[in-house]
Amino acid sequence: MQRHNPDLDSFQERIGYVFNNVSLLKNALTHSSYANEVKSKKTDDNERLEFLGDAVLELTSSDYIFRNHSDMNEGAMTRLRASIVCEPTLAMCARTFGLDKYIMLGKGEEQTGGRNRDSIVSDACEALIGAIYLDGGFANAKEFILRFILNDLENKKLFYDSKTILQEVVQAKGLEVVYELLGENGPEHDKTFEVSASADGLFEVTASGHTKKSAQQKAAYNALILLKGRGFNINPKGKK
Repeated sequence: MQRHNPDLDSFQERIGYVFNNVSLLKNALTHSSYANEVKSKKTDDNERLEFLGDAVLELTSSDYIFRNHSDMNEGAMTRLRASIVCEPTLAMCARTFGLDKYIMLGKGEEQTGGRNRDSIVSDACEALIGAIYLDGGFANAKEFILRFILNDLENKKLFYDSKTILQEVVQAKGLEVVYELLGENGPEHDKTFEVSASADGLFEVTASGHTKKSAQQKAAYNALILLKGRGFNINPKGKK
């Protein structure tokens, strides 16, 4: 994997937005570790764009929830927004259009698995939103967010709160969720953990992640999708 991928045309095709000022896109994709390596070239990292994109994302998601969920009270709206803008969910969204492959990382960060870290990918996604906002205005940034972040909200909410929701569903059946570490592989700095989640014959699923916590979250989400397909009511209590 090249640390500085020059093929940005294909990426712009993926996201459905062509930059007038492509330097903004390059800035959004530049992690601080890469910027620090090429100081002589006066390369800026994406942290300022991340700050801006975070605000645009929060406003857009708040507006969307307010307009499309008139039945929700403030607490429910806040929880739904949190499920949209949280680090794991945002990173998951970003990977659907391949953002992780285009982030420019320093050698050390690349070698220690930085490209797989949710924090780096989600920060780059917010920076990309900020770059689109600066380059094309709020309408284009909003269109991007609607297409890639605010789609499939029901499943995103399940993913964000998957372990809690699964526990509620399983306890209603008088059972408990059991998570088991099945194995781990890879170097110390870039391990992958495989876990199972089961509940006494109700289900048994597996998932992997770069931390035990993320693997358990994905396993819980897989279990919820399985149970939903079987007709189980998986709406968390008190969360419309």
